[in-house]
Amino acid sequence: MILPLPGEKPLVSQPFDQQCLRTVHLVPLTAYGEDGGLNAEAQAAHTARMSAKGIRVFLPAAGTGEFHNLSADEVVELVRVTCEASAEDAAVFAPLGYQLQHAIDIGERSMELGADGVMFMPFSHPYLCDEGARDYYHTVLEAVSAPALIYKKGDVPSDALLLELADHPLVVGIKYAVNQMHQFRRAVLADDGRVEWLCGSAERFAPYYMLAGSPGYTTGAGNLCPHLTLAMHAAFTAGETAEGMRLQELILPIEDYRERDGDSYNVSMLKHGLQILGHDFGPPRAPQRQLTTDEELEIADLLDPILAAEDEMRKEFSGTGLSQC
Repeated sequence: MILPLPGEKPLVSQPFDQQCLRTVHLVPLTAYGEDGGLNAEAQAAHTARMSAKGIRVFLPAAGTGEFHNLSADEVVELVRVTCEASAEDAAVFAPLGYQLQHAIDIGERSMELGADGVMFMPFSHPYLCDEGARDYYHTVLEAVSAPALIYKKGDVPSDALLLELADHPLVVGIKYAVNQMHQFRRAVLADDGRVEWLCGSAERFAPYYMLAGSPGYTTGAGNLCPHLTLAMHAAFTAGETAEGMRLQELILPIEDYRERDGDSYNVSMLKHGLQILGHDFGPPRAPQRQLTTDEELEIADLLDPILAAEDEMRKEFSGTGLSQC
């Protein structure tokens, strides 16, 4: 990594190929053991499975990976495991947030372990403004000197600030999760191709973001049905809208369940799904919602046709040599 001279903008030693972002970005669930600590073995096995099924961008320890429940050391460990267990051509982005030194520490350590870049998580601070956000981004980018995604999920950063940051040599993409399509489209047009504008709101909104100029999107459901979501992305990319919407309809029950009661089932629903598949990641940490027995039964019924469709697609892909699992 090349460090900048005083007064220069930071640069990385190798140019980042932004085209690798034009796909499905998986936020892996975080595996816990019986003692409540990280289960690195289960995490590595899950990452390897997802890689074998075609996932090529990983966002370990991000939102659905319980970023806000993890220590800095745990985030870095999850990045390490993901870098080691994912495919050689996969891109791994480390999530950053909280106070400045916390973000810099995670960024520097993650890049040393082989991460391909960092992702600024949505701010959790009170009293936000663009002026303070600008200082935050520039300070971290100068210290870490890594390709960066910026995740927008509120008023700050504004679109105006995002368009300003698109000129920064290290900013390669914007994860946009304010689901106002006209606003998003105006930002994409104003940017004129400097960075990748990506859907941060998963399969429910991905078709509409793709139509408005997003070549990729984030997924949590992909932890359970990677073939379905990759096929959905491929269909929309190829202009096969009817097939893309058919596949989206298959996945939507997962997304609709996760959004219940203020999105509070986001993590616990998926973790139970992995348990149904035979992969125990442990329950999410408090204050994430814990499931009742009735909810677990409801989720099992809901997932049955989805997992059957996923398995059928897995067999199709295996028959054509497109998937190893």
